[in-house]
Amino acid sequence: MKFLDDKDLINKIAKADRKAFATLYMLFKDRVFTTAFSYLRLTEDAEELTQDVFVEISRSAKFFDVRSSVSTWIYKITVNKSLDKLRYIRAKKRFSFLPSMLKEDRDDSLKNNIPDTTHHGLEADKKESLAILLAAIDRLPANQKTALILTQLEYLKGKEAAEIMGVSAKAIEGLIQRAKSNLRKELEKIYNRQGK
Repeated sequence: MKFLDDKDLINKIAKADRKAFATLYMLFKDRVFTTAFSYLRLTEDAEELTQDVFVEISRSAKFFDVRSSVSTWIYKITVNKSLDKLRYIRAKKRFSFLPSMLKEDRDDSLKNNIPDTTHHGLEADKKESLAILLAAIDRLPANQKTALILTQLEYLKGKEAAEIMGVSAKAIEGLIQRAKSNLRKELEKIYNRQGK
């Protein structure tokens, strides 16, 4: 297949072209996975969500607005699916204690409930700091968290993040400032507690 730009690929995907889909998948799978992982923190969940995003791309390609950027459209799908998955996980956690309360011989050990924070390329000595940072990011309001992930972890420009989130570039700047300020306060609290 000769080189096609992203919009040509989407056009071909809308017509059920498998080679175009495979090409788009190869171009965007790592970015989609990284964004999903930034939200979900579990490799397995991020991999599953990556597949869901590409299924959605396949279904929605015929509705793609050619005036938009393909990467922005894909990030928007990824962010929305990630937030949906987080809502589902939180709702599930709210009621997950019920079956264990009804069991007579339950295992209360915390080690069975520690999430896997494995991420490609991390050194072992940084895992604890990463876990603390990720937990602090998770406590941010959803809009601050999304702005921070898109601009600081995905390295998108403010304008592109604004388009994905449906807000102005100025609003993104404010969200990032508040997110950083809230993160700083949260991390100070955590490290002060550990230091005592």
